[in-house]
Amino acid sequence: MADRETMEEAFKQALGNRVFECAVIPTSDINFSVDVLKACEANVCGKYNTCWTCPPVIGPMEQHKKKIRAFPWAFVFTTKGDLEDSFDYEGMIRAKDCHNRLSAEMHERFGKTNPVYGAGSCTLCESCAWPNPCRFPGKTIISVEAAGINVTDLSRTGNIKYNNGANTVTYFSMILF
Repeated sequence: MADRETMEEAFKQALGNRVFECAVIPTSDINFSVDVLKACEANVCGKYNTCWTCPPVIGPMEQHKKKIRAFPWAFVFTTKGDLEDSFDYEGMIRAKDCHNRLSAEMHERFGKTNPVYGAGSCTLCESCAWPNPCRFPGKTIISVEAAGINVTDLSRTGNIKYNNGANTVTYFSMILF
């Protein structure tokens, strides 16, 4: 495994100027929370128990905690979308799609050795094949929140802004190394 500085530089070069903020944090500092998973169980986004990359299908939080903590570092990066107003749902979706394309690019480039966690549920297919086999098992990305990670705490740990002002939306991903 390459050293921290080498990997951090490789990620930064691959991302270029397409990120808003980034930070490297020890995985031991990542806060996992059952409260985050309660939002999933309440089906806030409508994907609970209907998608290969969402709970409970992805397995228990402890499984993800063990996987994540098997790596010493997490490279956390954000993108920020500007919105017309706080009700600009289409702008939020465009910003999320842009973020997810960037996360997918990082997954394609580094994901074989460095797991990537993204923002929100998988959007590769218009309708998830679950419970039938996933059509793209090598391309799916589990979200940071689906793993039970409190993104607000993650932002504080990395000294990254969670809220970037009125009429903006910020999305988080991370790469383990």
